[in-house]
Formats: sequence, structure tokens, C-alpha cells
Amino acid sequence: MLWRIARKEFTELVRDGRFRWSAVFVLLLLMASVGMGWKNYREVSAQHRTAQEAMRAFWLNQGEKSPHSAAHYGLYAFKPRTPLSLVDQGVDAFTGVSVWLEAHKQNEFKFRPAQDATAVRRFGELTAAMALQLLMPLLIILLTFSSLAGEREQGVLRQLLSLGVRKRVLALGKALGVAGALGAILVPATVLGVMALALTDDTGALAGSWTRMALMGFLYLTYFAVFIVVSLAVSAQAASSRMALLILLGFWIVNGLLAPKAVTDIAKRLYPTPSAFAFATDVQKALANGVDGHNPRDKRNEALKVQTLKQYGVSRIEDLPVNFAGIALQADEEYGNEVFDRAYGTLWQTYTNQNAAYQLAGLVAPVLSVRALSMGLAGTDFEQHSHFASAAESYRRMLVKKMNDHMIDNAGKQDFAYMVNAEVWKTVPTFEYTLPDVRWVLGNQITSVLLIGVWAIAGIVALVVASNRIRTD
Repeated sequence: MLWRIARKEFTELVRDGRFRWSAVFVLLLLMASVGMGWKNYREVSAQHRTAQEAMRAFWLNQGEKSPHSAAHYGLYAFKPRTPLSLVDQGVDAFTGVSVWLEAHKQNEFKFRPAQDATAVRRFGELTAAMALQLLMPLLIILLTFSSLAGEREQGVLRQLLSLGVRKRVLALGKALGVAGALGAILVPATVLGVMALALTDDTGALAGSWTRMALMGFLYLTYFAVFIVVSLAVSAQAASSRMALLILLGFWIVNGLLAPKAVTDIAKRLYPTPSAFAFATDVQKALANGVDGHNPRDKRNEALKVQTLKQYGVSRIEDLPVNFAGIALQADEEYGNEVFDRAYGTLWQTYTNQNAAYQLAGLVAPVLSVRALSMGLAGTDFEQHSHFASAAESYRRMLVKKMNDHMIDNAGKQDFAYMVNAEVWKTVPTFEYTLPDVRWVLGNQITSVLLIGVWAIAGIVALVVASNRIRTD
């Protein structure tokens, strides 16, 4: 009986012209979004590889100069695009794609596509994630709002129940029928997406993304299942199909349109961030006057001089067996690192708190949990941006220390007149970045994982309760 009900529901949906037109529209949007994501990924990945190679050549061919001048010469680190960014671009457009690494400074990321976006584009960019998070739930609502309420209005529901069809079996069969109809849209889109990823991957990155892909697919299937069971539960209890449609459309508007913006604004109010100008000013003050405001650079340098002379048992800088200028530069660098760690640590903790509030709000709107998890699995969330930023900063500190240490050991009394060539530049390895694994991602998204599970369980319970109390009047 269950499969007969499911087959009947599937057949009726497929034969319905409204479903066919809606399905074609959604499928075309999904295909278009995947196509645009594929094009963007290929272009950006090619630019990334070219830029990386150019930066390495830029560093190796900088000519003869002082090691510390080379540290100031610096180079760019470019954040790689992940294969699944084809589906969900996340916050990449707002966080920037590269950062300049140089001595004495921890720079902000540059080249944010959102800064160059037109006013129309800022309303939202067509991506596969947007279509899956907003359009598919709307289609589910249009397919299911009259599944039970409409049959009750037509008198069909009373006849079915009088034949001995169990209410729970009827509801489950309709859910399976709707799921089958959705599969007619999702299967072609999934095949297209996998083909696009396979065609895009020419570096082997896709081989390490299968687990992420599988989890992302399971995430969206769970999300669609939530909308199916919630929609059927409302249809079972609503006084009419029109009332069911109004309730479900209200839920869709709150979930997909109102909640994301409202929660973002609330999170910013709860955990406000300083302006870029105020942040930069505070960092410069701390570098010049000390973290506590009472330890200026001149005082620190004088204390370092006394300490170094005592360490080597000499009374004059000229008698040191090492280069004091290099020691002073590295000491200033390490003090600056403490300032940067404190300033950026506070800033990033604020962003982490905002994200935690955003994830927790998934209790009100499931799309918030889905968005957080989708970006995490795609490698385009803030946590993985922060992970890359930390890796780039560690590389910057290594590069600067290597240059200063070389100056300490070899410059003698030449100070900044000491020159080196490409042999020293080659001692600095190429910057390489590895994405964190899936367990790391899920660990950062544990709230979203739990809440999407809560929504799935709550939806099933609601459907079971509603199906046992299906209105027949």
C-alpha cells in the first residue's frame, strides 16, 4: 500500500503541468548557477596558479640586497579556491583572496570581489547553494501544500481512510512520492555538478573532496526532507489548502529571507567590531608605545642593548661577535608579533562569537544551519579563511626571521650595507597551504550539525503526530 500511494503521488505530480514548468525553471537555474560557478572556479584557479608562480619568481629574482630589505620586499600569499566553491562561494567575496607578507606588518586581505560589485549584484549572486537553499524549498511547498488539505476539500481523503488506509502510511507515501518527484530535478543537477567538478579539476584537488561532497549532498537531502515533512504536517492540520499555503509561505519567507538578515544584524549588535581605521590606529599605538602604553620602542631597544652586551660579555656594540642591528630587528619583529596576536586574536574572536550566534539561530530557521555547514564543507566559511590567514602569517614570520637570523650571523659590522643574492632567497621555501580535514570542519560546525538534526527529528515527529490527527472535516 505504501508504494502504491507513493507511486500515485509521484505520477500525479509529474503529470501536473505546474510541476513540469516549475521543475524546468528550477533545473535551468541550477544548471546556470553550476555553469557560472564552473567558469568562475576555472578562471580564478588559473589566475591563482599564475600568480603563485609569478610571486616565486618575483622573490627569487629580486637581485642583490640587504636581507632585511628583502623582508620588506615581501610577497603575496594567495588563498586557493576549493572545488566545492563551485557550489557555495561563501564569504570569499568579502574576506579577500590575497595578503601581502612583509616585515613589521600583518596586513589586511586585499582584492575583495564584493567591493567591486554593482548595487544590483549586492542583492545576491546566483549560486547553486542559493538555488538549493531558497528555490528548492519553495518548490517543495508548492508541491505539498495541498497534498492532504486539497484531498480533504475534494472528499477524497475521507474515502481513502474509509477503505482502511492508515493515516501514517498515507502521509509517508505522499512524502516518498514528493521525494521521487524532486529526484527528477536533483539527479540531473547532481550529475551536471559532478561532471563540472571533474572537468574543472586538473590538479588532483577533487580526489580529497569526495567526503566533503558526500556530506554536502546528505546535508541538502536532509534539508529538503525537513521541508517535505513540515509541509505535509501543515497540510494535514490546516483548515484549507489556501491556509496551508499561507502558513508555509510565511515559514519560507522567515526562514530564507528575514532570518538571515535579522540574525546577522543581531550578531553584530551583540558582538560589535571596530572600524578598520580604529583597529589600525590601536595597532600602531601599541607598536610605538607598547601594549600597556608605557613601553615605547626606544626604551625597549635600550633594554635589549644592555641585555645583549651582558649576554656576550662585552661593553660595546662594536665588540659583539654578532650583528646587533639584526638582533634589534628580530626583537622588534617578535614584539610586533605579540601586538598582532593580541589585536587580531580579539578581532577574530569577535567574528567567531558572531558566527556562533548565527549558528545558534539555526534553532529558529534551518537555513542558517544549512548555510553554515554548506560553506564549511565548501571551504569558504570564515573559520577556514582564518585558518588560511594563520598559515600565511606563520609563513611571514618564518620568512622575516630567516632574513634577520642570516643578518645576525653574517652581517658583522656592515649592518644594512651587507648584501646577499639569490642563494639566500632560495633558502625560503615556497608557500603552500593545505585545507583542514573534514573532522576539523565539523568540529567548528557542531552547533549547526546538531540543529539540522533537531529540525529533521522535530519534522518527523510533527508529521507523525499530524498524520495521526489528520482532519477529515
